Amino acid sequence: MSKVEEFEELRPLLFSIAYRILGSVGEAEDAVQETWLRFDGTATRPTSAKSYLSAVVTRISVDVLRSARVRREEYVGPWFPEPLLSDPYQDPARSLDLADSVSMAALLMLERLSPLERAVFVLREVFAFDFADIAAAVGRSEAACRQLVVRARRHMEAGRPRFAADRQERQELAARFFAALKDGDVGGLRELLAADVQFVGDGGGKAPQLAKAVVGAQNVARVLGTVFPWLIRIDVSCEPHELNGQPGAIFRDRDGKVLHTLVLDVLDGQIQTIRAVINPDKLGHLGPVGDAWAVDRELRQARRRPS
Repeated sequence: MSKVEEFEELRPLLFSIAYRILGSVGEAEDAVQETWLRFDGTATRPTSAKSYLSAVVTRISVDVLRSARVRREEYVGPWFPEPLLSDPYQDPARSLDLADSVSMAALLMLERLSPLERAVFVLREVFAFDFADIAAAVGRSEAACRQLVVRARRHMEAGRPRFAADRQERQELAARFFAALKDGDVGGLRELLAADVQFVGDGGGKAPQLAKAVVGAQNVARVLGTVFPWLIRIDVSCEPHELNGQPGAIFRDRDGKVLHTLVLDVLDGQIQTIRAVINPDKLGHLGPVGDAWAVDRELRQARRRPS
């Protein structure tokens, strides 16, 4: 194989590693591109392209994450990962780990880890790399990497349930949710929500968003059932789509431009959390981004008009 062919074969894996470390589609793509430039610039071919390239993309991602942490500490409001339409890397032997690790809930739990803990956890627990390759990737001994995995695993297991609802069950529940959303059916929405459900938005100060999280089935159902039918009246469309391996939707303006996404965490037959990504900086990879401020103004005007 040529270098290009070898790299392209491994590109899905490299992106999937980088995205789980960074939580950003754009930064992951940049890390993969930088990995190619370094690979192309090497005079010798490594014995294992997979080990070499995985190590390079991991080191680049860890460096980027360290600088990103400072920006995230200054972020306006809640910070969510960029929504991912589909994971390009598939491995039937690890399908459950891959799906679970890319969910919004899991990525937010990974934010609690140090950059090194996060990288080691991703390589070992998600992609099943051996400790020799992990040690080479992060520049630590195998013993140190084992300790990092133990610490990371403890943090991850402490606060994160596995969203292991049956895929068909999740899809059916999501279909009922979005049907009730379009109809403004507050009672129908309330039946699908956990008692302590949370509705949270990430606008980053660059788009209209909730002043704070809405908590409780009645409150969330009322907010959703009141606002979303009005969005439909001003030609905002709701496009159901799986995001980060979970049921969700992309909302578009009348010109088809992306306004925001919704992702549903489903557990025990109920929706536990609803996360909206509204920050336009996080939506560009989904298509042209609309003007959420203009839509918000139009929405307010429509709701003030007499029936």
